[in-house]
Amino acid sequence: MISRHLRLTFPEAQVAEPVIYHVVKDFNVIPSIRRAAIENHFGWMIVEFKGEVADLDAAISYLENLGVEVSQAEGDILAG
Repeated sequence: MISRHLRLTFPEAQVAEPVIYHVVKDFNVIPSIRRAAIENHFGWMIVEFKGEVADLDAAISYLENLGVEVSQAEGDILAG
């Protein structure tokens, strides 16, 4: 099992959708949300995803296909 620290930026169409639920249920990825701000038209989240490499890759592809921008979260991780 590995972990990836990511910044997710949500477009308006995905702000109110259960995106993280699907990442957990459909891809067997364990999320740890470190920071987040969700508003009506925009949202972002700093998250640590843990899982197998293939599952993490599939989850990230799923998010990107939804229009969620996924990037590395360098320096944005809270210890915990």
